Amino acid sequence: MPIYPSTLSSKLPRVGTTIFTVMSALAREQGAINLSQGFPEFDAPEQMLKHAKKAMNAGMNQYAPMAGLLSLREQVSAQLEGYGTSYNPESEITIAAGATQAIFTAVNALVKEDDEVIIFTPAYDCYAPAVEMAGGSAIYIQLKCPDYRIDWDEVRKVVNRKTRMIILNTPHNPTGMCMDKNDLKELEKIVEDSDIIVLSDEVYEHIVFDGKQHASCALSPILAAQSLIVGSFGKTYHLTGWKIGYIAAPEALMTEFRKVHQYNVFCVNHPLQYAIAEFMKEDGGHVAELSSFYQKKRDLFIDALDGSRFELIPAEGTYFQLLNYSQIVDADDTEVAKQWTANPGIASIPVSVFYHNPIQEHVLRFCFAKSDETLVKAAEVLKTL
Repeated sequence: MPIYPSTLSSKLPRVGTTIFTVMSALAREQGAINLSQGFPEFDAPEQMLKHAKKAMNAGMNQYAPMAGLLSLREQVSAQLEGYGTSYNPESEITIAAGATQAIFTAVNALVKEDDEVIIFTPAYDCYAPAVEMAGGSAIYIQLKCPDYRIDWDEVRKVVNRKTRMIILNTPHNPTGMCMDKNDLKELEKIVEDSDIIVLSDEVYEHIVFDGKQHASCALSPILAAQSLIVGSFGKTYHLTGWKIGYIAAPEALMTEFRKVHQYNVFCVNHPLQYAIAEFMKEDGGHVAELSSFYQKKRDLFIDALDGSRFELIPAEGTYFQLLNYSQIVDADDTEVAKQWTANPGIASIPVSVFYHNPIQEHVLRFCFAKSDETLVKAAEVLKTL
C-alpha cells in the first residue's frame, strides 16, 4: 500500500477514534456489562417496525424529497406546536440523517472563517470538530461540577462582535443537567437584537425527570427567531441505528441549512421516514410516557447503588447518570474506566474526554437505557468497588 507523504496535514489533528468506539470495543473484548455507549438495550415500538416493512414492500425505496417526507415534517411541526412556536413544515423543518449530521450541517452553513462559537463543556464531542471544519474558533465555557449549571455572567464576558453562534445542549449529555426557563431568559438578554445564532441540541427533549418541563428554545419567541433546534427520532423511539433526526428553524436560517444539506446527504432513508411519520400519527402514548419510563430506570439504578461508595446527583434528564468515584480511588478517569471494564467487568465513559482540556473530577458516565436486569446486575458489580 502506498505511504502518504509526510507533508500531509490533518484538518482535525486533535481528533482520533472516539471514546465511545474505544469503550464499546473494550466491553465486547472483555465481556463486560456495557453502560458506556448511549444506545437502548430494547427495541423500537413493534408497530414502527411494521410500518417500515410495509413501506419497503410497497416500493418506497428510492430517493425521498431533499427536505424529508412532508408527512413527517408535518408531524414534527405539530409536535413543536406544543412549545408554542409554529414552524412551516414546507420551509422551516428538514429531516436529517441523525442529529450529528444536522449539527455539522448547521455549523458549516452558518459559521464562517474567524467566527467564534461558544461551547459549554463538558460537551458532546461533535460540536468542536464541526466548528473547526467551518474555519471558526470554539470558545469554551466550563460547567462546574457537581451541578453543571450555566454561569451566564461568564457567557456575557466572552460575547463580542465575532460571536456567531452559541451551541446549547439540554437535556445535557453527559451530565444530565436540564436548563430551565430562567436560563432561557438569560439567553434572551444576550442574543436579542444581535446577529448571534443559537444552535440548540435538544435530542433528549422527551426524557426529562421529576416533573420538570423541557426548556426548548421554541418556548421563547425571541430565541425561536434566532435558533436552529435539533431533535432525534433515534433517542425518542429507541432507534439509534436508524440515524434519523430533524432540525427546525426560521425560513432564512433553514434556507442556508438546506444549501449545505443537499450536497452533504441530499436526503434521508425513505421507508424509515414513512414508518416514523405513520407511528407519530397514531402514537398511543409513547412520547407522553417516555420520561416516566426512563425515570423508573434511573431510580432503579440509583436505588440499587445504595450502600456503594459512589457520590451522585440524580440526572435531571437524558438516560445517563454520573457517578463520582473519588471515595474509591484517586486516579485518571480514563484509566479507571478501562481498568473497571476489564475487572470487575463494567464499561462506562470518562467525563474528562468531554472537555477541551481534560479536567479530572473523578466522574464516570453510565447509560441506564438498559433492561432492569442489566441495571441491577451492573449496580451489584459497582457495589463491590
